[in-house]
Amino acid sequence: MTFLNSLFGPGSGSTKTTMVAPEDALPGRSAPVLQNPRPHTVLGSSITGPWEPGTRVLYLAMGCFWGAEEIYWQVPGVVSTAVGYMGGTSPNPTYDEVCTARTGHTETALVAYDPTKVTEEELLKIFWERHDPTQGFRQGNDVGTQYRSAIYWTSPEQAEAAQETAKRYAEVLSAKGYDAITTEIAPAAEAGPFYYAEDYHQQYLSDAKNPNGYRCHATTGVPYPTPAA
Repeated sequence: MTFLNSLFGPGSGSTKTTMVAPEDALPGRSAPVLQNPRPHTVLGSSITGPWEPGTRVLYLAMGCFWGAEEIYWQVPGVVSTAVGYMGGTSPNPTYDEVCTARTGHTETALVAYDPTKVTEEELLKIFWERHDPTQGFRQGNDVGTQYRSAIYWTSPEQAEAAQETAKRYAEVLSAKGYDAITTEIAPAAEAGPFYYAEDYHQQYLSDAKNPNGYRCHATTGVPYPTPAA
């Protein structure tokens, strides 16, 4: 079962809720916007790797990437996190460009983790419960294609877990009267590069930066079903 973003048409006439056609996307640039990546503000690890052998990387888009990253750096077994832009057309976009909805990217959190300490299902349980995957091109008051829900996987284990957890969560949401899940599930290789966001976005909500900053967690309030014993 494959869940794909339904690419809703314009909402209230706003182009921010319409996916930009590749030929209409902004040109972007050849150089990364994050020139000198610093160590993770909270974990002290590299945000770009390489990490220890066996480390897996999963890319998750669930609304504003500040709050998403903060959730995951607190999970035991997570080695590092970072924020960036993925799933679009324009190379090396800036935040301001992504906010125009003319690059095609969604705000994405990179999650590097040790699979012997935390499972894909555990990571995805958090994903499903901490945002509303039925809202299309928005999360709460955040409206635009950059806020769409997505899972970009990099391993067969992640692909299987993404499809299975999506199916299970869709069933419980449907039973509660929610619309269909609009989450895009795709190989990271097909979604295009993960472009690291500017330095000030990395670990934005850490104590060293903006501990009282903006967090958007527009959840359904529906728990992910506990696996049968």
